[in-house]
Amino acid sequence: MLPYRLVDALDLLRLNLLSPMVLAFVLGMVAVFVRSDLRLPEALYTSLSIYLLLSIGLKGGAELSETPFATLVLPALATLVLGVTIPVVVYAVMRRVGRFGVADAAAVAAHYGSVSAVTFTAAITTMSALDVRVEGFMPALVALLEVPAIVVALSIARSRLEVSAPGAASGRAEVWRELLTGRSLFVLLGGLVIGALGGKAGLAQVAPFFVDPFKGALVLFLLEMGMVAAGRIRDLKKVGPFVIGFGLLAPIVNGSVGVLLATLSGLSIGGSTILGVMAASASYIAAPAAVRIALPQANPALYLGASLGVTFPFNLSVGIPLMYALSRALHGLM
Repeated sequence: MLPYRLVDALDLLRLNLLSPMVLAFVLGMVAVFVRSDLRLPEALYTSLSIYLLLSIGLKGGAELSETPFATLVLPALATLVLGVTIPVVVYAVMRRVGRFGVADAAAVAAHYGSVSAVTFTAAITTMSALDVRVEGFMPALVALLEVPAIVVALSIARSRLEVSAPGAASGRAEVWRELLTGRSLFVLLGGLVIGALGGKAGLAQVAPFFVDPFKGALVLFLLEMGMVAAGRIRDLKKVGPFVIGFGLLAPIVNGSVGVLLATLSGLSIGGSTILGVMAASASYIAAPAAVRIALPQANPALYLGASLGVTFPFNLSVGIPLMYALSRALHGLM
């Protein structure tokens, strides 16, 4: 007979793979592979992304309003450590093992150091379906992880490429503007502020729209993301087997470190799972926008093919239950 913990992990994997979210994502990929004319209107896709991020921010802000500052300190420090360490390590691996150029290595480092808001959302939804408690301030950690990792990666590239030509300062200003006013971070932070000021009483007023329909909206969004990811899989032919292997191994290593730091910082099983998933994920909204401005010479097929074509599907299907199983195991040891 299989050990109890292994049976439990396999049950969770099966539950995750058969969830409406993952199945909708697969349906989107199949639609591309069979050349279906299925498409979501661009306006709907944009609206869904704003809705999901604002909903996460509102709920996180409402919880944040009742969270003592001391409770946030260690998880915030763990998040900052991840935001600084992951891009440095990823850059070194891409340069020394993958033998990629400075711009390409830094671009990948920016994507893998940052966080995928959609993967975070899927993980939160999975924990809710399992009735696993997650600290309400986790959306604040998403914002805390997003910016430093991109800044660190781009700073490495700038120092290696010796960007000192005229206009470099204005280019840096444009990167900062894109980071801080880009849709994902701006809406998430705005939702956090609104939720924190309004508290749980304020959230209750909009719950019928921002809480109850959340899972249905996520299913629609992941249907579109399946089509987008399938389109990026074609890029993998251009970047080789190393990038595919990296896209599968990086989330396991980064996520495991994230779960360990989260557990040591005092987060619950659910909170450690979420921070692990955040560390395992790769950005494909904020990071591409910043990289496009700061490193136009970097190859999009490389950083988008890895983050969106490999790591995102892996995390959505296998990574989330893997981080949860690891979190349970670590909490059982401590």
